[in-house]
Amino acid sequence: MTTVSLIVPCHNAARTLRLCLESVLAQTRRPDEIVVVDDASGDDSAAIAAELGARVIRLPENRGVSAARNMGVAGTSGDVIFFLDSDVALRPDAIENALAILEADPACNCAWGIYEPEPLIDDGPVEWYRILHAVNWGTRQTGEVTGVVFALAAIGRATFAETGGFDESLRDCEDIEYGHRLVRRTRIVLTDTIRGRHDDGHRLLPILAEQWRRSLPLIPLLVAARSGAHGSAGPGGADRGRVHANRPAGILACALAMALLPAGLFYPPALLVAAALLVVFVLADPPLLKLVHRHRGAAFTGYFMAVHLAVHVVLVTGLAVGCLRVRFSHQW
Repeated sequence: MTTVSLIVPCHNAARTLRLCLESVLAQTRRPDEIVVVDDASGDDSAAIAAELGARVIRLPENRGVSAARNMGVAGTSGDVIFFLDSDVALRPDAIENALAILEADPACNCAWGIYEPEPLIDDGPVEWYRILHAVNWGTRQTGEVTGVVFALAAIGRATFAETGGFDESLRDCEDIEYGHRLVRRTRIVLTDTIRGRHDDGHRLLPILAEQWRRSLPLIPLLVAARSGAHGSAGPGGADRGRVHANRPAGILACALAMALLPAGLFYPPALLVAAALLVVFVLADPPLLKLVHRHRGAAFTGYFMAVHLAVHVVLVTGLAVGCLRVRFSHQW
């Protein structure tokens, strides 16, 4: 019988950890062991985990999610490792469905899921932006992919061992780097049968700061993957099934509009072109507009797109800075 180790890395997660672990205990296929890796929390996270029957591994100092996940793997023995973020509550059939996918296809040793279209705890409009955006890009890309997000993901232990642990030098984009190595060893499936409700960020400035941190290493990681420094997809696999959180057309339209704005100071028609590009940006992802309108209405859709534009401005700027870093690091 296949055994399952469920690993929850956490840092100051008392607000959501109880809901997370209660969802695990309510699974139709319970994991054989539940381990919470407490990454030097200053709250009651460890006590909550112990109260609900999880085994707690405590790190003496904060080392980040990569180190916490690695410690969880080292401290467990199940045939399948199910990684679950502490701010996600699983749908009752999530683990059962993950195992069904892995058992049905021996060539697939990693399956991961998407969020439900409602937050775990409703904290307002910014959080709804994050949730609906994640639901949209996850839903439209279900199937075989070349990347993985480990918020709710199952992976065979043998495959994890062959791929190696998470890069502990990365506190952001660790899943992107890991996916570059993992896809060389196994098929990866993104599925809407593994689902959970997520308590996402709800303040705009911290979300933009997070986007900045995640944008900076994207180009260097891509360059490293293509050069083989961190591994890459097999032949023909570099683009097939690549997971895009944002539409490339929208990113390009935003970047061109930003580039034209300074020219508008000296050549006003450039502002008209920039405005037209912003219309292209808004229309770049029709399913996203439909999803947001269906769940939250027309007024919120306008708000959503304003936040979406702000996120893209930060994303494009971070990508540009990342390109410059790659350029100058190669030059010197």
